[in-house]
Amino acid sequence: MSAPPGEFARELAGHDLAGLSAMSRRATSAEVDTVLRRVRPGSGGSATPRIGLAELAILLSPAATARLEELAIAAREATLLRFGRAVRLFAPMYVSNACLSSCTYCGFAKGLPVVRRTLDLEEVVAEGRLLVDRGFRHLLLVSGEHRVEVSADYLVAVVERLRPMFPSISIETQTWSDDTYARLVRAGLEGVVHYQETYDRARYAEVHVAGWKRDYDRRLSSFERAARAGVRRLGIGALLGLAPDWRADVLALAAHASFLSRRYWRTEVSIALPRIKPSASGFPPVVVVDDAEFVQAYAALRLFEPDLALSLSTREPAVLRDGLVRIAVTTMSAGSSTEPGGYTTPGTAQEQFSISDERSPAQIAAMLAEAGYEPVWKDAFPLVDPVR
Repeated sequence: MSAPPGEFARELAGHDLAGLSAMSRRATSAEVDTVLRRVRPGSGGSATPRIGLAELAILLSPAATARLEELAIAAREATLLRFGRAVRLFAPMYVSNACLSSCTYCGFAKGLPVVRRTLDLEEVVAEGRLLVDRGFRHLLLVSGEHRVEVSADYLVAVVERLRPMFPSISIETQTWSDDTYARLVRAGLEGVVHYQETYDRARYAEVHVAGWKRDYDRRLSSFERAARAGVRRLGIGALLGLAPDWRADVLALAAHASFLSRRYWRTEVSIALPRIKPSASGFPPVVVVDDAEFVQAYAALRLFEPDLALSLSTREPAVLRDGLVRIAVTTMSAGSSTEPGGYTTPGTAQEQFSISDERSPAQIAAMLAEAGYEPVWKDAFPLVDPVR
């Protein structure tokens, strides 16, 4: 039985995403000029003016791609005005690649002949200690969607064991009920990350062929349940290359972020724009979002919502990550592994996807410092002393 639509689903239905995307593709350089003049921060340190989805569509246009340098400069100004030169660093920890969902693009999909592994609590702690030694205090727990091997009880136990080490713990797992999110918050959970993957309902049904994740509305409303349960950080994203119209997905993502920021104003909302990478699924992107368009999307989102945390993973190559942190990105992973146990016992299970930036956390921190930025390992205070 499918979940009923949440509040944002009803709001999203009122947006003409296809029309906005079509308008974007027709936008002129003169229209780009008009929007760029509006979004540049005013004199005297005043805040960046807010724009709507129609103006965002213009900033995502081919005409704006040709003006990428100007767009990047405006985004950089907005980022420095709101966030200064601080960049939060985090590490993903994969605790399981067991999965009961069949998603055609995912290296963990049910039915793929890959090596599966779910970490026990002592293995989780060992991974955590290694990441603490590397400097991390922000942790993202990731797993496949398996309600038996990665049950609510298991996740609660994992969060409880890791909370003394990490003042900030988020999860990127299957969706849960209000009660389970509340249990996780009591255990020490701070954030929830879910990628809708694509906001195109028809395309979503094509690539999510079986399992819990097939329920579009349940996934879309997961943030509303998490926020009601007290989760402080919400991370959303769309997988670029999954649907033919990447601009429509970025516009929907922006609308989603705006809704969450308005409706749950006590939470921090972040956006990520992962691009499809090689995995055991062998899934090819249906559209290639090139580097210029990728940078454009991040810059445009910064100008649409200056207060958003924009996140970037090690999926992307080093040179691109180094450039984007100077434009719009405020949160990034470092030294990542996408397989369960990948930090302490690499090569013992299937990775979710390949990474491109293989630099160590220390090298990423050095890059940031050399560029004049402060790598932020911890921006929260633990309730108890860290365990080493």
